[in-house]
Amino acid sequence: MCVFTLGASAQDAFDFQNQKSEEIPGFKIYPNPAFTDVVNVITRDNHLKQVRVYDVFGEIVLSEKISRSNLNISGLVPGVYVLQVTENKKTSNRKLVIK
Repeated sequence: MCVFTLGASAQDAFDFQNQKSEEIPGFKIYPNPAFTDVVNVITRDNHLKQVRVYDVFGEIVLSEKISRSNLNISGLVPGVYVLQVTENKKTSNRKLVIK
């Protein structure tokens, strides 16, 4: 008798458009988890940033360019998201929890 175990993770399927992830210096998101309509997205250089927020299905639910640190998330329902930030040709991803 043979027993086989197979495992799969839904997170393995997301490649976020094949973008190479190179850590942005000083990249932070707060508060996280978020309880308000705004989160702060900061980096060491704090230049213009392209911010994309993906839902659990890998769909973009928010895409915005920000020159300051404030990102308005009032249009998002509570849940778990992936926040992707691109600044100076570098891209970083972080999990964002909205309560």
